[in-house]
Formats: sequence, C-alpha cells, structure tokens
Amino acid sequence: MPASIARDALSFRTKFWFGVGASGESATNWIFNALTFLYYQQILGLSGTLTGTAVFIAIVSDAISDPIMGSISDRFQSRFGRRHPFMFAAPIPLVASIYLIFFPPAAIVDSQPWLFAWFTVMTVLMRTFTTLFAIPHLAMGAELSADYIERSKVMSFNNLFGFYGGFAMHCFVWFFVFDALYGSQGGQLYRPAYLPIVLFCCALVLVTIFGCAWFTRDQIPRMRAAMKAEGAFTFVTLLRDMWLAVSNRHYRFLLLGLFFLAMTIGTHETLGIYMATYFWQLSPFQIGWLVLNNLIGYHIGFFGAAFAHRRIDKRWTIVAAAAGLSFFWSLPVNLGLLGFAPARGSWELVAFMIGIFAFSSTFGSILNISVMSALADITDEHELHTGRRQEGIFYSARTFFSKMTNGVGHVVAGIALDVYITLPSGAVPGQVPADTLFRLGVVDGPFAMVWGFVGAALYAGYRIDRRYHAQVRAALNALRDNQ
Repeated sequence: MPASIARDALSFRTKFWFGVGASGESATNWIFNALTFLYYQQILGLSGTLTGTAVFIAIVSDAISDPIMGSISDRFQSRFGRRHPFMFAAPIPLVASIYLIFFPPAAIVDSQPWLFAWFTVMTVLMRTFTTLFAIPHLAMGAELSADYIERSKVMSFNNLFGFYGGFAMHCFVWFFVFDALYGSQGGQLYRPAYLPIVLFCCALVLVTIFGCAWFTRDQIPRMRAAMKAEGAFTFVTLLRDMWLAVSNRHYRFLLLGLFFLAMTIGTHETLGIYMATYFWQLSPFQIGWLVLNNLIGYHIGFFGAAFAHRRIDKRWTIVAAAAGLSFFWSLPVNLGLLGFAPARGSWELVAFMIGIFAFSSTFGSILNISVMSALADITDEHELHTGRRQEGIFYSARTFFSKMTNGVGHVVAGIALDVYITLPSGAVPGQVPADTLFRLGVVDGPFAMVWGFVGAALYAGYRIDRRYHAQVRAALNALRDNQ
C-alpha cells in the first residue's frame, strides 16, 4: 500500500483517543471561562476592570508562548516523536495552576493589588501549561491523515470530546454542586462550593490528557520526524516561521475571522453565568438543563461537518456556520430585550433558550471542526511552497485564539461591568435594577452579535477547496517520491 494511502487509514481507536485529549483542554477552558470571572469579581471582590486586565496580560503572554511552543514542537527530535513528550509533561503542572487560581493565600485576598497579581501570574501559568499540551495535540491530529475529508472526521472526534469535557463539568457543577450540595447556601455565590469543582476538574484533566498521550503513542512511528533542515529552535527561526505562516493568504483570513469571532464567543462565555443568574434569574437546577442545547448541537455537528464539507466545501461551511453561531447565540437575549421572551425564572424560558441555543451550538460545532480541518489543509500548501512541515506553528494560532476568546471576553466584560453595566460585587439575583439588567443584555446581545458577522465576512477570504487541495497533495506526493 502506498505510504500516502496508509497514512490516511485511521482506526476508530486512534480517533477516539485523540479526541479524548480535547476533554482535558475543554474542562480547563470551561472552569476558567464559566467561573473564574464571577468568582473573583463577585466572591473575592476584585474589580471587574482588574480581573479583565489580568486576563489581558495573559493574552499578551499567549502571543509569545503559543508560537514558541509551536516552533519548538515542530523542531523537537526524540525517540518519542515531536509531540508526545510535551503531551506527557503538561497535565501535572496544569492541574496545579488550576487549583492555585481558585485558592489564593488568605493573606492576599483582602488586598486588591496582591489579589490582582496572584490572579495574573496563575492565569499566565495555567494558559502556558494548556499550550504545552494543546498545540502538540492538535498538530498531531493534522499529521494523522492527509485526506481532505478524513481530517474533518478526525477533528470531529476532537470537537465532540471537547464537548464531553465541558458537559461533564457543567452537569457536575450545576446539578450536583451548586444545586444539590450548596443550593440552599447560595450555589454559585458560595465560596466553599468551589473546592469540589476544582478537584473534579483536576482529576478529569489528568485522566483524559494522560490517556490521550498514552493510547496514541503507537502512532509515533507513523508521524513525520522533524526535518533536519529545520535546525534548532532560536528566536530568529521563530520569527521566520511566523512570517512564513502569516504570508499565507488563506491563513491570514482565518486569523482575521478568528479574531473577530473571539469577541463574540468571549463576551458570551464570560457573561453567560451573569446572564443566567441575574438577567434570566434561573436557579442552578434550571441552568443545568441548558446543557441540552449543546448535547443536541455537538452531536449534529459531529455527523454534519464532513457532510457539509462534501456538499458545499469548507469555505462556505465556515462562513455560514460563523454567521449562524452569531445570530442564534444572541437571539434569546435580543428577543428578551424586545419583550418577546417567556417570563424570567420560568421553565418555559428554559425550553425557549434550549430550542434556540441548539442552533447556535450546531453552528459552533461545525465551525470549530471546519476551521481546525482547514488549518491542516493550509499546512499542506505551506509545505509545498516552503518545503517545511509546521503544524505546530499553524495550530498555535488556533490555541491562541481559543484562549483569546475568554481573554477578550474577560476584558470586555470587566470594563463593561464597572463602567457601563455597573453591576456591583455581591449583587443579589432578583434585586438588580432594571436599567442595569438592560445594559447587561445589550452587551451580551447586539454588541456580541455584530463581531461574529464581521468574522463570518472575513472567513470568505479563505479559498482552499477540495479540488485545489487534491492538486496540492498530488504535487507533494510527487516531490516525496522523487526524493
């Protein structure tokens, strides 16, 4: 069997365990996106602006650490391959940083400057250790297959198990901890409730990341070793790698689309717990049931992404999915601001939100799969034009923007909460003034939606289709056969 065909024949087991690794990354993202802002701003009393500033500083560090990790991973040589040594090294320091974010020393909690410094440092460390796993993991996914559609299936597993990590966290947090254990003591506003949540998250991260690394190690011989021509990592080679990457037209448009979409996703994810608690006035048990929309949407996306890529190709799938995600994610609050939503705190409202959010979840799932698959196609074109195989560099952008979504959301939400929304620390659900709730809805609704539409328009600049990719693969195979 020709090597190019053999590399495309992936077993279910390989795709399954590759996907499992995404559960650990998504559990980390979930606990940070969903809970840290509320925890620091409402419970520990750190101002929203300082909370957002801490995450902005972490974004700056991500802009440095992510491409460095990508370049190092592309060049790393060992008998365990380019990717797996980092995947094995990541989980223990990652869970330590998660724990320390939620449990700062008692002596600094009452000091805004020290609490801000602690949150900043721990956030930078957490996101750096996330990078240590996520970039090699995704780069490995791009290496597993060179087939245009099989890549979409590989990333479908990654996307689905990413959902499962968040799903496990959501159900444990809202049904068990915030409702059954501590519902009578304030739920999400009760500080001791966060200890079992953090411990559960740490256990989930350890098991899934180690499991992914261990059960995919048999793929190491099938993946390409670092090319000797690449040389050792230096900052000069890093800058060259980054310049060559952004010189790719298709890559630039994906980055621009990701940037503006990050404004939409980040704002929604950061304000989600505020919207459910204060704007919609739902109980923890009701908030728990909102996960049904993701359960529906992610499974439709798992089966629908490859189908859409066959029918309308990846480019228009990405454009349509970005627009659909932006529209439906903001639709419930937009209707609520106009007076067309069911009563706050009612089960009719829960059903209303699940029904609409199922569409946004479906579009979001398909979008994530499509963009990750498209990045793998770009690496093929990049190799043809430059002779360098650099999945790590290209996927460092995906990891950076994945973290930037919550980072931008924290910055926007932090400033908005202090300056525009004016929601004070210790606010009581049901006792927040109507004008404050209206301003909260405006930020989560119309404001967040606009940026997603801008991102969708920019995604149209990506133009690698199935036919062009087949030509690229044929040219690469010809070059390799002649070597």
